[in-house]
Amino acid sequence: MVNNIKLEIISILLFVLAIFIYISVAKFQGLPEDIEFIGLFGSYIMKSLVLALGEAAIFVAFFILLWSIHIGILKEVWSLRMWGVSLLFLAIVIAIGIYNIPGGLTPIEAGQKGMGGGYIGGFLAYIWTKLLGRIGSLIVLCLSVIVGLLMIINKPLRDISDFFNKQLKILGAKFSDWLFVEDEALEADISKNEASVRQAILINDLDAKDIHSAAAEPKLKLVVPPKIDVYEPSLLTDEFTSGEAINTKEGLQQVLKDSKSSTYHKPPLDLLADMDVERNIDKKNIKDSIAVLEETFSNFGILVKVNQVSCGPTVTRYELTPAKGVKVSRILSLTDDLQLNLAAPGIRIEAPIPGKSAIGIEVPNVKVSNVGLKNLLQSPNFIKLKTPLAFVLGEDITGNTVVARLSDMPHLLIAGSTGSGKSVCLNSIIMSLIFNTSPEELKLVLIDPKMVELTVYNGIPHLLTPVVTNPKKASIVLRWMVTEMEKRYRLFAQNGVRDIARYNQINDDKLPFIIIVIDELADLMMVSPVEVEDTICRLAQMARAAGMHLIVATQRPSVDVVTGIIKANIPSRIAFAVSSQADSRTILDIGGAEKLLGKGDMLFFPVGAIKPYRVQGAYVSDNDIEQTVEYIKQFAEAVATTEQLEEIEASLDNVELEEDELFWEAVNIFVEDQKASVSLLQRRLRIGYARAARLVDIMEDKGIVSKLDNTRRREILIDSEQLEKLQTSRKLS
Repeated sequence: MVNNIKLEIISILLFVLAIFIYISVAKFQGLPEDIEFIGLFGSYIMKSLVLALGEAAIFVAFFILLWSIHIGILKEVWSLRMWGVSLLFLAIVIAIGIYNIPGGLTPIEAGQKGMGGGYIGGFLAYIWTKLLGRIGSLIVLCLSVIVGLLMIINKPLRDISDFFNKQLKILGAKFSDWLFVEDEALEADISKNEASVRQAILINDLDAKDIHSAAAEPKLKLVVPPKIDVYEPSLLTDEFTSGEAINTKEGLQQVLKDSKSSTYHKPPLDLLADMDVERNIDKKNIKDSIAVLEETFSNFGILVKVNQVSCGPTVTRYELTPAKGVKVSRILSLTDDLQLNLAAPGIRIEAPIPGKSAIGIEVPNVKVSNVGLKNLLQSPNFIKLKTPLAFVLGEDITGNTVVARLSDMPHLLIAGSTGSGKSVCLNSIIMSLIFNTSPEELKLVLIDPKMVELTVYNGIPHLLTPVVTNPKKASIVLRWMVTEMEKRYRLFAQNGVRDIARYNQINDDKLPFIIIVIDELADLMMVSPVEVEDTICRLAQMARAAGMHLIVATQRPSVDVVTGIIKANIPSRIAFAVSSQADSRTILDIGGAEKLLGKGDMLFFPVGAIKPYRVQGAYVSDNDIEQTVEYIKQFAEAVATTEQLEEIEASLDNVELEEDELFWEAVNIFVEDQKASVSLLQRRLRIGYARAARLVDIMEDKGIVSKLDNTRRREILIDSEQLEKLQTSRKLS
């Protein structure tokens, strides 16, 4: 704090000096009034600078001004950026000494008269022109300017090029939107070249009495729907840099310190492969489908009118309005008949469409369009979400990019059958976070009991620990996260704040967000169901304000894996294709996932939504992931080590007894009664089963009680004297 104050004082003094020098050099003409205005000190400064630097003397003021700003903002006296400013200043002095002198004079002669670059600029210009000539000097000066600017920007050329390319694409998209407005002249043909990402087909009103003839030749008109953001960005701090975090061990502190000390380069989007996202619309097929739909409903005595058709990457939604007096349940009962007449592999009816007085019939496309992660990361919807917790999911039925933020969810459950696209969805979320954030802003804890999906990320600096593949160690890491959450809340209380955003606003040492990703919950629940459920629920209930979020995935959406307690605490969910409506209800509490097509077709049900959105997930290949990880490893070394998990386990063993204030009271009860059972602790201590069972498990691990014998009983292995010694030393063997 004291050093910062000193640097601020130096910055202010340099700022005042820069203004004084500028006035002295720019306004002094040698008149007596000028001496009275700037004083003798100012006149001496002016004369000295003009003699030394000639016409370049005015740039001294700008150099000192930039130095003042550098110290005030970066809190550093000197850095690579100031070397760049110095190089630019030197190039300017030499350029003036070479190219801005009167004819007939050499650079040194002009400098002696206070012209050109003064003594210094004239001397340097004389040497350069002798060695390189005027043309060679110009080339070297241009090169010096480029190098100086690169040193000031302090970014590699690739990042600068990517930035300008991104800005040009955004400007091009805005210009295109302004130029190609909705026009009544857009009629009839929907060519292959017009297969844009966002499009819908509006059908002219049909006369009910002429329904059959009108359905045979409906007129189509292309309109462009408005761009829709799934989430709007919130006002958070502009930059999040990692600081020292409080934890059970110094391990997390060291991880954050190491990651902060290294320079991180965000991977460019060029690492991702370009995908063919051209969407071809079969106009004839759409007309035929409209005719079949209306004819099928007419055969069952239901009059409907198709108003709009939305073409998405996976399905086409036909929006229809039934005649007055027609019950929605009658339309829903015709699902199988519609599927038969359309010869579709499966259709889904959304009745009604949220926000519209229409019913949507979703028919699978003959050809599924690709949804590439690269295109979504370049979309304006994602770019304007300036938060470390933003990620992309895919495209909805109308072709809009679906983006989300974990801070709004605040936790996410992903479930679906094998091969439906869960792992690809997880990878696209992780890749979005990696491309969007640095290790100082975000830390990841990846738990992958399957040992095949997430291990590729080992070695990136975003990881707090190596990818956890052992289910037993996974429960240890989850307990570690609970401890970290509690430590953060104590830190917030000491600083008088309520959440991580306010804490980072008032502190120089900032805490990173932590995202815990579990790829297969079922494997963890088989090993230690009680502890895993307890820790997940604890994190889901309390971790949001601490900047910690959960993403849990499973391919077994059954009630013994996705329990009611877990569902109640993870409100945002994604359902992929499942085999039965019961599984869909387990995930979403409603049916519909059994109608999905697989291969990334999902129902996204964020917290606060009335109904789930149908989304085609983004695809990211293994090659894209490997290239991105290798790129990150080139510029940043991994700070998580395999020994860290053992240190975490030992640390938790040492503090576990202190965490639960009822432990010693529970031991006293067992020793006094000479009886050990979970139900006894529940009655005497008035606690729940999970906590009582955990206390008994700790006693068993520490040798206080025995394991269950054949009669389901436990023996007390210590007496009163041994208990007193243990309580005195507070240490168990």
